[in-house]
Amino acid sequence: MAELWAPARQAHPQIVVLRTWMLIEVAILGLASLVHSGQLVAGYAHPQARTAEAVIALVLVLALVSAWSHPERTRWFAVSAQGFALAGTLLGVAMIAIGVGPRTDADIVYHAVLLWVLVAGLAFAIRWRPA
Repeated sequence: MAELWAPARQAHPQIVVLRTWMLIEVAILGLASLVHSGQLVAGYAHPQARTAEAVIALVLVLALVSAWSHPERTRWFAVSAQGFALAGTLLGVAMIAIGVGPRTDADIVYHAVLLWVLVAGLAFAIRWRPA
């Protein structure tokens, strides 16, 4: 599987971790976007949340593709995209707090988990210093 994530030359193990972590973030956001589209679970449709999650997932995908094609800039792409994702998620949490958007227990748990995943990934990317 590491070959999939590494270009012609072998990628540093931390690059593989960052790419994999970002892929997990894309999956979480993509799944949430599908839920908020009403396609996976009835009763959770919310067009604004769907769009926001899809845009954040797209930014992460673009960063992931860029990191794959430019491994020397993986850290920069990871920090930038995850920072954007964290800011967007915090905006979503603020909207929930003021009563805009879905306010179900599932949505609150989802945002808590997503915040943890984004903060952990961002912290890893910021602390990593490539050789």
